[in-house]
Amino acid sequence: MSKRAIATVRESWPLARPFAISRGVKTAADVIVCTIAQDGSVGRGECVPYARYGETLDSVEAAIAAALPAIRRGAGRAELQTLLPPGAARNAIDCALWDLEAKQTGTPVPVLAGLPAPRAAITAYTISLDTPQAMGAAAAEARARPLLKLKLGRDDPVACVAAVRENAPDARLIADANEGWRVEQLRDIAPALADLGVELIEQPVSAEADDGLAGWSCPVTLCADESFHTAADIAGLGGRYSAVNIKLDKAGGLTEAIACLRAARAAGLKVMVGCMVATSLAMAPAALLAADCDYVDLDGPLLLERDRTPGLAFEGSRMDVPPRALWG
Repeated sequence: MSKRAIATVRESWPLARPFAISRGVKTAADVIVCTIAQDGSVGRGECVPYARYGETLDSVEAAIAAALPAIRRGAGRAELQTLLPPGAARNAIDCALWDLEAKQTGTPVPVLAGLPAPRAAITAYTISLDTPQAMGAAAAEARARPLLKLKLGRDDPVACVAAVRENAPDARLIADANEGWRVEQLRDIAPALADLGVELIEQPVSAEADDGLAGWSCPVTLCADESFHTAADIAGLGGRYSAVNIKLDKAGGLTEAIACLRAARAAGLKVMVGCMVATSLAMAPAALLAADCDYVDLDGPLLLERDRTPGLAFEGSRMDVPPRALWG
């Protein structure tokens, strides 16, 4: 086999509308695409640098560049785990390597990875942080979607959920505070959120302060996001969380995400597969985990002004199986 040719490119994909969480507002999905070509086959992987974890477009490109000599020489996914730490850079390369192998062998990634055959899934649809009135109006537009994810902040979270519930009475609800609350606030509002039908709350408090959750029986399932990155973190979540959100950009690729899924199931935890705001190229590898997850939150393409072609096919919130022309 010839040496591999590797390239990275930055892309910016405008959002359909501003997207707000407790940390701020974004208007575009800024991604890095890694392409690995060898003997006429091309594999691709997309990642999203995340400032919460100290990542920038520059730092992720630099990390990918540092690993390139080994990848060109033929380093595979196993060696990649030691070349780079978990994060966006490793995710882009790892997913490109999976895609490359699938193209070279003619074998779909689920078969290569020993995963169940992919199937269509219902994804959550995210309503970004806003006033109760604005979130209620957004919920009215999305009332036909079966699962809504609400970005909540420190101010008026119960009122925001109540407005959504009034305008989308039949939707299942999950919430994400993005570390925006204190433990005391969570304890105060959790019963009201449970009464409004919230099934799960992602990362309600800072990862650095979540020891305060230990030993407390919350009436709503608590899901670790910023407190959980890789399979090695699972053992330390006991007594604080009963679910985890697996994101490939945190885990550092599909390889580690599969390990996370298996470790979480072995520990008796519920599992969500989630995403950063990105295109269908980033969603496709994560979608392969959906068949064994309790919650699927892969609505990134639905938040964009436009997506790649080909992309994932959506019918409302029903996400079809990733086409192999896209990835895998």
